[in-house]
Amino acid sequence: MREEVPLLLAYALSFIYLGIYWNNHHHMLAAVRRVSGVTLWANLHLLFWLSLIPVTTAWMSENGFPPIPTSAYGITLLAAAIAYYLLQTVLLRLDGEPYVLRTAIGTDLKGKLSPFLYCLGIGLSFVNQWAGIAAYVVAALIWLVPDRRVERTLTAAQSDPDERPP
Repeated sequence: MREEVPLLLAYALSFIYLGIYWNNHHHMLAAVRRVSGVTLWANLHLLFWLSLIPVTTAWMSENGFPPIPTSAYGITLLAAAIAYYLLQTVLLRLDGEPYVLRTAIGTDLKGKLSPFLYCLGIGLSFVNQWAGIAAYVVAALIWLVPDRRVERTLTAAQSDPDERPP
């Protein structure tokens, strides 16, 4: 039973990551007026990397968290973050004025800090796999703190008919 606790915790971490992406994706798409074919491909690109999270989670946890699978988990998280950024960029370019999404994103400190933490975790995975996992946990924790700017911006846009997405 005790040896299964790390597997359960790895599953929980991955579930949290998928939940974070699910919620942020929902908010992001709620803030735009339209999507394009490029948007759909960028979205599919994100979905591909997110679909690898359970695979790398299983590989990492079922083998006792060795360096290669633990770093592969971080690489998957990093690739998903890059894919999310690309999707966000496509939507920003497509949306035009008023910039509800751009206002909601703001300076995107979390979005800039996360890839750094993933890279740190990938590197640390070769020194001490638990330190690498700790970096992944810290990245998830910063996203668990709700960002009220997005909801405030969406609420304000919905109350102003000129800024309301169709």
